[in-house]
Amino acid sequence: MISQFLSLVSLGATSLAATIQKPLPELTTLDATTSKELLHLHRKLVEIESITHNEKNVGDWLASYLKDLDYNVEKQHITKDRFNLLAYGKKRETTILVSSHIDTVPPFWPYYYNETSGIIGGRGSVDAKGSVAAQIIAVQGLRKHLFDDISLLFVVGEEQGGDGMRNFSSWKHRPSPNYDIAIFGEPTEGKLVCGHKGMLGFALKATGKAAHSGYPWLGASANDILVEALGELLELRQHLPWSKKYGNTTMNFGRIQGGVAANVVAETASANIATRLAAGTPDVVKGLIINALKDVKASAQQQGGDLDIEWVSDGYAPVDIDCKIDGFETLTVNYGTDVPLLSGEHRRYLYGPGSIFVAHSDHEALKKSELEQAVLDYRRLIVKASEMKQKEDEARARAQMEL
Repeated sequence: MISQFLSLVSLGATSLAATIQKPLPELTTLDATTSKELLHLHRKLVEIESITHNEKNVGDWLASYLKDLDYNVEKQHITKDRFNLLAYGKKRETTILVSSHIDTVPPFWPYYYNETSGIIGGRGSVDAKGSVAAQIIAVQGLRKHLFDDISLLFVVGEEQGGDGMRNFSSWKHRPSPNYDIAIFGEPTEGKLVCGHKGMLGFALKATGKAAHSGYPWLGASANDILVEALGELLELRQHLPWSKKYGNTTMNFGRIQGGVAANVVAETASANIATRLAAGTPDVVKGLIINALKDVKASAQQQGGDLDIEWVSDGYAPVDIDCKIDGFETLTVNYGTDVPLLSGEHRRYLYGPGSIFVAHSDHEALKKSELEQAVLDYRRLIVKASEMKQKEDEARARAQMEL
């Protein structure tokens, strides 16, 4: 009775581990034909400019490519010309989701490939079209074993707040509220990520009163208010929460602007700031920021001006991620991802080829060998994670039967 029950649990939880009965050559080797297709797919993705909010062309091309591979492909529209892509086999409800993003940061840099060095570059070659290409080729090699139990999700907007994944999570037509396993693609140097810092973005908006610079006492400088506020934040960021795992919370003054001319007392000024949380919660850090700026705000109001804080979003705390898979090196990273934005209960893994240290730069590039290894690693990760899930389900079932 117990053995029959366990068999049913295994099939219901994840069919991959139950389906694969022997070692697969696809986990250890990449033949020449597959490698050629990987390079072709990666090149096409990188050649199509897809800076955030302009993802339509790459989305249309990728949808056609996946349909040619006999996937069912759905477009989840965020706006008229922006959409996520969900691709799956014969069944829509799967236990495994493999995902990355198809948008990039500006500016566009053209694709190039040096056959001698094996270096492949261009905007998105690392972040994250390297992951997209490797994930698709990886799943292709496993489809005969798990055609009905894996979905591919490629989202827009990851580089600017994650509106693609946020919309997928709340999509009323979403196929599964709870995947068993979700594998995300970002540049991780070919290692599994055990977690990344949280995020809190905000803008400071200073307002004053314009006047001639020869008579500054007739106005109130928004620039002065903003500079004073930034000074307080410079002091605060030395005392923000820290942790052994993630290090220090950092605060970056990314964009500062104010005034119209040197001989005009500035009427408006602003600063866009990104805070990477190593500990604590967004609400805790918000409280610290508000408290640090309260005197500046009061002083600005006495001068006839003001200082406001506009929070970009609710933010999120540091994100712990599953990373205990035999054979993988591990690390933590400081950048944000879509990992915390996918709702539901699931094991979550973060892996991808290339380094974040070259992403977003004019020398974004990776090696052909990194792309090829990523295909094998994604396959191995899918299989190992499924095996772990099955063993846990079996152990849980035994415990329930013994009760």
